[in-house]
Amino acid sequence: MLSKLVIRRSSSYFVPYAYYQKLSARDKATYRRSDAVERIALRNASQLVPIVQALQAALEQDNQRLLRQMSQQLLNEITGFLETPPVRIKVLARRPSDDAEELHGLYEPTEGSDQAVITVWMRTAAQRRLVAFKTFLRTVLHETCHHLDYEWLKLEESFHTEGFFKRESSLFKQLTRSRRMEQQSLELG
Repeated sequence: MLSKLVIRRSSSYFVPYAYYQKLSARDKATYRRSDAVERIALRNASQLVPIVQALQAALEQDNQRLLRQMSQQLLNEITGFLETPPVRIKVLARRPSDDAEELHGLYEPTEGSDQAVITVWMRTAAQRRLVAFKTFLRTVLHETCHHLDYEWLKLEESFHTEGFFKRESSLFKQLTRSRRMEQQSLELG
């Protein structure tokens, strides 16, 4: 596992989000551990390009069943590579909302022997439009990072730290960079 982690050592400062001050000493320690990990290296990212392409095609075709299948396959590959327990994904039609905001994704950790579940939505709440592909992929990866916080980093809680968002971005960049490189090689070929 250590070869797949990148722990921040370059900066000597720590600037937590505002809610940090309200955390218990134990949660502050968890927050700092989360914040220290900035990247998840997927050495198999280029192998995931066909899955990411199929994921985009399924969303653009408004094919909810195929979108769930491709999302599940992506999660299976990521969790398999990182040797963590699998997580199940549900892809639902329209995001829930209230007067102020709409929910993009939801992570439900394991309870006892149950498998953790990620829920994402493929349509916006108000306009009922298909979610942009990059938004959908980022949401899947965001919720995946919650899963990895518990199952890979073995954190007691999954906080939105600067490190958390950098881990999410590292996954997104690896998957989209590999995809762009694949497209460029096809265009040149």
